[in-house]
Amino acid sequence: MTSGFCIAFRQQKWKSTVSVQAKMPPCNFVPEKYQSYSYERMLKIREQNVSPALRTFYKKPLLLHQGYMQWLFDYEGRRYLDLFAGIVTVSVGHCHPKVTMAIQKQLACLWHTTNIYMHPSIQEYAEKLTSLLPDPLKVVYLTNSGSEANDLAMFMARLYTRNFDIISFRGAYHGGSPYALGLTSIGPYKHGVANGFGCSTTMLPDVFRGPWGGSNCRDSPVQTVRKCSCSEGVCHANDQYIEQFKDTLNTCVPKTIAGFISEPIQGVNGAVQYPKGFLKEAYGLVRERGGVCISDEVQTGFGRTGSHFWGFQTHGVVPDIVTLAKGIGNGFPMAAVVTTKEIANSLAQNLHFNTFGGNPLACVVGAAVLDAIEEDHLQKNSKDVGTYMLLELAKLRDKFEIVGDVRGKGLMIGIEMVTDKDSRHPLPTEEISEIWEDCKDMGVLIGRGGLYNQTFRIKPPMCITKKDADFAVEVIHTALERHMERVAAK
Repeated sequence: MTSGFCIAFRQQKWKSTVSVQAKMPPCNFVPEKYQSYSYERMLKIREQNVSPALRTFYKKPLLLHQGYMQWLFDYEGRRYLDLFAGIVTVSVGHCHPKVTMAIQKQLACLWHTTNIYMHPSIQEYAEKLTSLLPDPLKVVYLTNSGSEANDLAMFMARLYTRNFDIISFRGAYHGGSPYALGLTSIGPYKHGVANGFGCSTTMLPDVFRGPWGGSNCRDSPVQTVRKCSCSEGVCHANDQYIEQFKDTLNTCVPKTIAGFISEPIQGVNGAVQYPKGFLKEAYGLVRERGGVCISDEVQTGFGRTGSHFWGFQTHGVVPDIVTLAKGIGNGFPMAAVVTTKEIANSLAQNLHFNTFGGNPLACVVGAAVLDAIEEDHLQKNSKDVGTYMLLELAKLRDKFEIVGDVRGKGLMIGIEMVTDKDSRHPLPTEEISEIWEDCKDMGVLIGRGGLYNQTFRIKPPMCITKKDADFAVEVIHTALERHMERVAAK
């Protein structure tokens, strides 16, 4: 389809099927009255005293005041359905009562000692967390952020193997610290200073946007619109991407490497999924080179994918190192690296210290989050509501030419916007922004991602309901209809 035809196609008279605005599901929580500075003063302080590197969403930035489970409230008391969860961080719900009570109790007991002393919560949490991981992943080092966890995972891989080179996917995000930035492969995060020594990237096996992909490649209720002739149990796209991975091993790194790091589903890049079986083959190739395999579970962990507690389990693999953050603390700053005893011992040959890692408050929060996931059946909810929402969103893909792909698993969902399905060219940023702003104005907060910022990211607190999903889909539907009407009117 030519670009001229595409524009003409999108400018055809659009007949809307949405008659009324979506009705937000009820919520019995009443927020407290906002009593801080005016919006204008807050905006002025932000502009003058907060680093400009910390950017805000939306033309008129939101001033949020309070949260409860899947809901956020702004300074005027307006309610929003949060489908981005503080960038995939609020796992069990804003101010979840169980987590709130746990931290309040610990605040009155002991805040901080550092891990040079034993306190009950670090041992209790280490046992509880590692019991959820398969053998031999039974040793944990607690840190404070995902970047810090991935930094440490890189360091441990190099210490253990006595090799240096590490491979990551293009389109990956593994942190913004100077060390982890070498693994991150998204252009806007690169600052033009030296980073990434010993880090190589390999082709992303993206079955929607990449050169190969078909109609049954990925582990998702929704497949791409691309067709293939693969028979049962065969995936030619996977074979082609594995050949590319082998090419990276043969041309970009030494005969022995330190490791390979990947997200089970890419997060910042817009819920990109790989062909089924890819990671299992890639892990084998890495281990043949003496490397360790690192699974970055910062976004996929803790039941978010629905079918399994950890994202790597959906690929039928057991990594050598696992990194955890974001949902681990439901918004409290904490993270972890879990590995084998042998790899952990490599770090103990010299001093390595973390002042705040494993502090009493963090460990109590982490334990309460694990309890809430189990007691509230949030992994099952992720599977049920996530699958339902994916299938409903797929109907919008079938209706709208600009919805190129709907993908994901559980409550880790991406909606990739294009000019048309044939070319798969990203929809212009200004058009995506209009749709995004409309969703916000109707009470739904969603994220953005992808190499071209062309993908809507839906990764809500895992407590959302099917009624919430219905509301969200209806809002997105209305926003798409409005966009088509704007295009047709030009």
